[in-house]
Amino acid sequence: MGYLVPESSPVAWRGLMVMKALQQLLHEVEWGGLDVLVLDLPPGTGDVQLTITQQLVLDGAIIVSTPQDLALKDAVKGVELFRKVNTNILGLVCNMSGFQCPGCGETHNVFGDLNKLRDMCRTYDMRLLGELPLHAAMGAGAGDGKPTVIAEPNSPRANVFTSMAKEVARIVELEK
Repeated sequence: MGYLVPESSPVAWRGLMVMKALQQLLHEVEWGGLDVLVLDLPPGTGDVQLTITQQLVLDGAIIVSTPQDLALKDAVKGVELFRKVNTNILGLVCNMSGFQCPGCGETHNVFGDLNKLRDMCRTYDMRLLGELPLHAAMGAGAGDGKPTVIAEPNSPRANVFTSMAKEVARIVELEK
């Protein structure tokens, strides 16, 4: 939506406006030979998620969460919603899995215990697609319009993104 409104303006839309914009995006855009459409949705189990599952044939959903207890509770709700509407869960991505201190080199789990996230994967029989670290360069690159895989293609962070993309492509049979 950032391309449709001035940069400083909030997108303060009620449900019907959001649904109309979503329907236009899904059904009135000429996507051409699109292989993959990734929709980054806020956590939750609302109208947008339900509409997508009702109006599109999905290969699956990817759940993204930090290891925080509250974030994991939201992630479980997302898993349950997608399972309830018979949408395959392709896997889980751990975002901000840890911060590697540039001074001492140790990794600090700022947002919680990664084992809780791994336990969630076991409990819900999901793949852990990858663990993305918390790193300043990722935020700076995103702010400049240069994702990590472009700005630092050989970095460990870019390797995590590349590995996850390849695994998802394999799961949905884009690559053999």
